[in-house]
Order: sequence, then structure tokens, then C-alpha cells
Amino acid sequence: MTALTAGRTRRRGSGTNPTKRSTKERLPWGSPTVYFIAFVVIALMIVPIIYIILGGFRTNSQITVDPAGFPNPWNVQNYLSILGGSVFWGQVLNSTIVALVTTIGAVGLGLMASYVLARYQFRGRGALYALFAAGLMFPITVAITPLYIVVRNLGLMNSLGGVIIPQIAFALPTTIIILVPFLRAIPDEIQEAAFIDGCSRLGFFFRMVLRLSLPGVITTGILAFIGSWNSYLLPLFILNNDATFTLPLGVQAFSSQYATDTAQVLAFTSLSMIPALIFFSLFERRIVGGLTGAVKG
Repeated sequence: MTALTAGRTRRRGSGTNPTKRSTKERLPWGSPTVYFIAFVVIALMIVPIIYIILGGFRTNSQITVDPAGFPNPWNVQNYLSILGGSVFWGQVLNSTIVALVTTIGAVGLGLMASYVLARYQFRGRGALYALFAAGLMFPITVAITPLYIVVRNLGLMNSLGGVIIPQIAFALPTTIIILVPFLRAIPDEIQEAAFIDGCSRLGFFFRMVLRLSLPGVITTGILAFIGSWNSYLLPLFILNNDATFTLPLGVQAFSSQYATDTAQVLAFTSLSMIPALIFFSLFERRIVGGLTGAVKG
């Protein structure tokens, strides 16, 4: 009896240990070298952005006398003159149209293609998936000359459509690679239950697949939007009219036109990158969560 009582007492005592163990088994701090390297990398990314934003609040004389100094006094006129003009807002509108249409096209077509690759059994499915995966190895830089010829033959030069269509095509591989694991992870029992209830294949796609794969859809949409917003090389080859310029092209044209006005160029550059920074900061968790789900799937 004494041994049994002692054993029970030990078991009860061991029940109180997990809280103590959890406090003791916390992840240790990493090496100071790792934190130092991370700090240096973050500084190399943030310092140029801060310099560009603060440089827009300075005058050309301040930049010439003290290139690394702070604005003294702060000059808001650089930003006000750009925001008060129509050139900047026209380029913002063009970039928004291109990014939104590219996102809708890439996500819509990629979701439909991913649904077929993930839920249907047919000959050559693996080869087709490998073909889309191979598209990740060919950046748009490699195909810029053939794209230029195709767009010119289609009569889409100097139009936003000549930029949107190739961007959708080059965004499809990433979209499909991310969405296929999401759609494969949907249990077959849900599909069978939906078919028993009289749901068609299209009904199952719109009512169930879209909702269950929403994290992946949001992730691919954000990646497509940011990639299209920051695209520079393709618009550079396709767009030659100032009225159709997107923001990256607008920055280049503005810096060439006002090469002597450094403060104004810095202000225009900071205004052009702020929307993408805000957009990425707001949806950063969505991107990480969607990519994590794709890896698990």
C-alpha cells in the first residue's frame, strides 16, 4: 500500500511539472552573430527607403551641402507639387488598372487550371504540371524579345493590354504551383457529399473550392498584384506614350526630365513606392499563411 501511495503521489506531482517544463523548455536565444547579421540585412533594406523619403523633404542645396543630413527646415513643397499635378495620378491609375486586371486574370485562370490538375485524373497530368513548374525557371527577361515581337504583331503596342496579357501568362506558374496543393488537400468526401446533394462540378467549384482555397487565392492575388505593380522591363519595351506609362516607367521618365532637381526626383520616387509598401505590409501575414498552407498541402 505504501508503494502504491507513493507511486500515485509521484504521478500527481508529475502532473504539475508541464507548466514548469514549458517555462524551462522555451526556445533559447540565438547566437549574437545571427542577430547582428539580421540587423545588418534589415538596415541595408530600410536605410535607402528612409533616405529617399527624407530626401524628398529637403532642398537641392541641402542635399549638395550635406547629402546624409536631415531636412532643416522641412520642405513639403516637393511632395505637394507632385501630388497637385496630373502626371503622377495618371500613372497611378495606369498601374492600378494593370495590376488589378493582371491579378484577376492570373488568379482566375490559375485557379481553374489548378482545379483540373488537382482533382481530375487524366493521362499527362504530371507532365502538364511539370510544364507549369518549368515556367518558374524562365523569367520575363529571357523572353522579352519574343514577347515584343508577338505584342507588336498583335497590334497591342502602346496599350495597357500589351502589358497585361504577358504578365498574366508569367504569373500563372507561380499561381498554379501554390494553388494545386490547396485543392489536393480538399477531402474527397466533401466532393462526394456535394454530388449526392445534386451539386454539379461547376457548383462544387464555385461553392466549395473557392471558399476552401481562399488563403491560397489571397496569397497568389497579392503576389500577382505586387509583381505587376513593380514591373518595369515589360512596360519599358511595350509602352512608348507618356499617357500610358505606369509608375516604374514614370519614375524613370521623371528622373530623366528633372535630372538636376534631385529633391523632386526623390519625392516622386518615394511616392511611387509607398502604395506597394503599404499593400505588402497590410497583407504580409496572408502571404506567409498562404505559402505555409501550400507547403503543408
